[in-house]
Amino acid sequence: MPALAHSAVSFGLVTIPVAITPATQSHSVAFRQVHTADMGRVRNRRVCDVCGQTPGLEQIGRGYELPDGALVEVTDAELDALPLDSVRAIEVVGFNPVGSVDPLSLGRAYYLTAHGDIAVKPYALLVRALRRTEKIAVARFALRDRERLGLLRGQGTALVLHR
Repeated sequence: MPALAHSAVSFGLVTIPVAITPATQSHSVAFRQVHTADMGRVRNRRVCDVCGQTPGLEQIGRGYELPDGALVEVTDAELDALPLDSVRAIEVVGFNPVGSVDPLSLGRAYYLTAHGDIAVKPYALLVRALRRTEKIAVARFALRDRERLGLLRGQGTALVLHR
């Protein structure tokens, strides 16, 4: 399975480049909406509420709705300028005992693999240290434009990130 993203696990002065891969795949059946008369696909069109036109993808941006209902445009440049360290790294903010977290609270899992030859040794050391000390790492990271808290744990010779 191809990597979803590339990032780096960061704690103290240590930075380990990693590739992020989903640990599971969806095996659910996906249905399409169809017009029963001729089996043509029914699609959702993007239509502007103000002028009624169908804008091209290059004409569609992000907007934030204010409490009074007014919309303010938010550009990619403005989002890139936000001072979120978690956008560039999976930042370890602390360590807890393995048993301190209820497994039912763990969300979606991602495998983190060493990205590049330089990352192999520090990656293996982190996995071994987490397993030997029976600790999990609490981490702050961004995935799909959202900052999240997650857990890093060693499983076998791999790091698993739970969001």
